[in-house]
Amino acid sequence: MTENLRVLVHGTGFAGQGHAEAFRSVGAEVVGIVGRTPSVVQDVCDTMSIPYGGTDWEKALTDTKPDIVSIATPGGAHFQAIKQAIAHGCHVFCDKPLTTDGETAEELYRLAGKKGVKTAYASSFRYMPHIQHAKQLVADGAIGEPQEVECISHFNLEKDIPFGWSHRAEDGGGRLNNNFTHKLSIVTSVIGEKILAIAGDVRDDLGKAPIVKGVHNFKTRREHIPDDLEDPNLEWGESNVEWSYTVMARLESAMAKQPVSVVFKHGGLQPRFNEDYIAFYGSTGAIYIKGHYGSGPLYLYGKDKQWAEIALPADIAADIPDVDGDTERNWRYLIREFAKDIKGEPVPPYQTFKEGALYQRLIDIIRASDNWVDVTQLQE
Repeated sequence: MTENLRVLVHGTGFAGQGHAEAFRSVGAEVVGIVGRTPSVVQDVCDTMSIPYGGTDWEKALTDTKPDIVSIATPGGAHFQAIKQAIAHGCHVFCDKPLTTDGETAEELYRLAGKKGVKTAYASSFRYMPHIQHAKQLVADGAIGEPQEVECISHFNLEKDIPFGWSHRAEDGGGRLNNNFTHKLSIVTSVIGEKILAIAGDVRDDLGKAPIVKGVHNFKTRREHIPDDLEDPNLEWGESNVEWSYTVMARLESAMAKQPVSVVFKHGGLQPRFNEDYIAFYGSTGAIYIKGHYGSGPLYLYGKDKQWAEIALPADIAADIPDVDGDTERNWRYLIREFAKDIKGEPVPPYQTFKEGALYQRLIDIIRASDNWVDVTQLQE
């Protein structure tokens, strides 16, 4: 292992550039970046002073000889790229989803284990400061035995965002892959990692989206919505993924005698009336955190039967990475732990391809939606 970890990034968009900066923040050397479009790759290399750029992933692995690869493309492009990286003996940091289905995700988990490489799975919003505070409070008994959790969010996404990977299951799209993964990670980090049972329902209430050329950065796709959606020459792509989901789960908790009930409700296209929130309810109290990913503030319902805002503890506040954006901060949290682990330093447990594979299998189960009981005969 080289003293400075060498990192090769797969993906040149928002995530790829964010991963590169996050690895640099822990002292790693970003030796190269790979993308689909030569001109875009060159622009990113020039802007970020990355010495190697290319469009051939296998060649880049051979040319740059990285210690770590960082996978920052849409989920549909993950499987082969990760498989090749594992074959080269690289440790792998991968954004969610791990792949597009449970079978391929499980294959990558097994391959990494056989090769002996370390992996990190970035359903990383569990590192939000107020989520870490909630974890601390629950562990300290502030709400008694945890009993229920609610994760409620409505995003009111523009229905006419240009057609792309987020609309296609085969490309890693869908709200389960790109929202539920974070929510589940948040809840398990606070309550306990063992998931006992799950059931759910999904709905595609979008249908179609306009096809627009030139959309590269996921974060700026709203800027490319056509001015005239009635233009007869406009092409449309068909969505085949969920834009809303309802999931129920039961989690085992070392802090509770009974399984903890969890409900996840997300409407990707629905407007919110009040703030999104995450709430943890226990036998003697409750925690309420504003924001769909727990951005805060945090409120505690205690023995005095009153809700009170609780300030972030100084140790958690001091540990927040110095960068704008929740996504960027959470990448830096996980990458810091991952890099330390690779160097042989002790770190708390973090999510790996084990969780990535499990999450994809759970998403397969939820998408099947075969947990319904037909009750029409009871109404005849």
